[in-house]
Amino acid sequence: MIIRSDRSRTRSVLVALAVAALTVAGSVSVVARTTTAQAAAGVLAAATVEDEGADCAVSGLPDLGSLPTNAKLPDPFKKLNGATITAKSDWRCRRAEIKELAEKFVFGEKPAKPATVTGTVSTTNITVNVSHNGRSSSFSARVELPSGTGPFPAVVVVGGFGADTATIKAAGAAVISYDPLAVGREGTPRNNKQGAFYSIYGSSSSTGLLAAWGWGVSRIIDVIEQSGSTILKSDAMGVTGCSRYGKGAFAIGVFDQRIALTMPIESGSAGVPIFRGIPGEGAQSLSSAYGEQPWLGDAFGSFTGSPNRLPVDTHEMVAMVAPRGLFIMDNPHIANLGPRSASVAALGGAEVYRALGAGDNITYWSDVQDGSHCANRPEWRTPLQNNIRKFLLKTGNEPGAIRIHSKALGRLADWRDWPTPVLADGPTTPPPTTPPPTTPPPTTSPPTTPPPTTPPPTTPPPTTPPPNGAGCTATVSVNQWTGGFVAAVRVTAGPAPINGWTVTMTLPSGASITNIWSANRSGTTGTVQFTNVAYNGSIGAGQSTEFGYQGTGTAAGMTPTCSAA
Repeated sequence: MIIRSDRSRTRSVLVALAVAALTVAGSVSVVARTTTAQAAAGVLAAATVEDEGADCAVSGLPDLGSLPTNAKLPDPFKKLNGATITAKSDWRCRRAEIKELAEKFVFGEKPAKPATVTGTVSTTNITVNVSHNGRSSSFSARVELPSGTGPFPAVVVVGGFGADTATIKAAGAAVISYDPLAVGREGTPRNNKQGAFYSIYGSSSSTGLLAAWGWGVSRIIDVIEQSGSTILKSDAMGVTGCSRYGKGAFAIGVFDQRIALTMPIESGSAGVPIFRGIPGEGAQSLSSAYGEQPWLGDAFGSFTGSPNRLPVDTHEMVAMVAPRGLFIMDNPHIANLGPRSASVAALGGAEVYRALGAGDNITYWSDVQDGSHCANRPEWRTPLQNNIRKFLLKTGNEPGAIRIHSKALGRLADWRDWPTPVLADGPTTPPPTTPPPTTPPPTTSPPTTPPPTTPPPTTPPPTTPPPNGAGCTATVSVNQWTGGFVAAVRVTAGPAPINGWTVTMTLPSGASITNIWSANRSGTTGTVQFTNVAYNGSIGAGQSTEFGYQGTGTAAGMTPTCSAA
C-alpha cells in the first residue's frame, strides 16, 4: 500500500517540555569492523549484538518441495527436530531457527555486518559508508535532538513517517529520519533492484526491500555504537514507521536485537498480520503485496496463493522481538490492512513473551476511534510515552497492554493447535550419566491367586444432566497476558433448538470486563450473566454461536454455565 508523497511528515505537538536547548558541537568519525556474535545481555534487555543466535547450529530446514499444508499457525516452541523447548535459555537457538525460516521463505537473507563500516555521528546527521567484497556504498540520515543534555536514546523513523515525532522528542529521545529508499529503492523490478544494499550484494539479489531496509538501520547502529555513544546511545534504539514503512519498522526490529523498542503502525499485508489470515479477512491480497513492490523476498512468490504451506508465520516474527519492547499500533476500521490477522499475530507472539516471563513487554493497540490511515491518534500518546520511558530512557516500568477493538478481534484459539509450555528459568538438565543398576531382577514367582469373579454392577449410570444448564452448553477459551485477557465464549444448543440463552460466569477476584461484543451483560465483576442480543438468540439443534469480552486482571478458572430461555 503506497502512502502519498505529499502527506505531511511531521506531527502536531501533543506534549511539550520547557527545558533548556542543547548545543553539541562537532561530529565523531568511526570505523566499525565485523566481530563475532556475543551472548545475550540479560533476558529483558536488548542484546549487545545484531544477532545473538548467530552461533547456533541450525539444521533441518525444509525444502520448498517438501512443505506440508497446515492451516494452523506453526508452533513457535517446537524446534526443527520436532522437540519442544523446555527452558527460557532454549529460546535463543529456537529464535535462530525461526530467523532462518523467515529469511529462506519470506524476506530473503539479511546479511551480517559487512567487512567494513565507517561513518560519522553529529548533532544533525549520520553518515554511513560500507565496503564489502570489493564493493562499496554510502547513505545518510538526518538527526533531530530533543531538549536536554545528551547522550540521547534515539528512535529511527522510517521514511520520516511513523509515531508522533513531537511526542518522541518531548519524552527525551532523538529522532533519526531514515530514508529507506536510498538503501532499497521502490519501483524497480525484482531482477534489477537498486539502492545502497544492492550495490553491495547485487541487483539480482533475492533479498526483498524490507530486509534491505533493516540492513541499512543495522549499519546506522554500527556507526552510533562505534562512536562511543557520545551523542546518541546505541543501547537505547527504537524504530517506528507507518504503512509500508510500518512493514519496514517491523522487519527492522525483528532482525536486529539491538533495537530495544519496535513500533510498527498499520503495517498491513507483508507486515504484522498473519499470512494465513489475510485471504479470509479481505485484506490486501498476498499476491498484490508481493507484486506491488519487491518488499518481500523473491522466494515468497511461491506462497502468495498458498500461505498454509509456509513453515513460518508472522506470530513467530512477533516472537523474534521477544523479550524486547514491542508496541504494535493498528487500525480496526480498514479491513484492507488486515487488523484481525494482525491481532492474531500479536496474541500468538505474546504467548512467547509470556513463556519467557516478559509478558509486560508487548503492547498491541487497535482500540482507536479515528479510521483514517496513519492518522495521529490520541489513544496512542500515553502508551508511546510509557514505552519510550521503559525501554529507551529506562526510567519507567509500565506494563504493556492488549487493547483490541471489537471490530477486528482475532481468536488465537481458531489458529493454533499447540500449547504454551512452562519454560524453566535455567538450562534444561541433561540426562543422568550414571549407569543402570546391575542388580538382577527378583526371581520370586508371581502370586497364583485367581482374580475375583464378582460380576460388575448392573446399576445403569446416572442420567443427571451435566451442570452446564438446560438446553444449551457453554465453553470458554482465553487469551491471557500480563494484566489482561480476551475471553471467547461458545454457546451450543442441545438436541432441540433454543430461542434465547443466558450464560453465567464468575470472574476471579480483581478481574473486570472492559469491553464486550455479541452479548449483553449484567455487570463487570464477580458473577456476571451474559444474555443474547437480537441476532444470535435463536440457535438450531446442535449449532453454536459466540460472544466475547475483554478484561483486566486474570481469567484463571472461569467456568461458564448456560441455560435456554
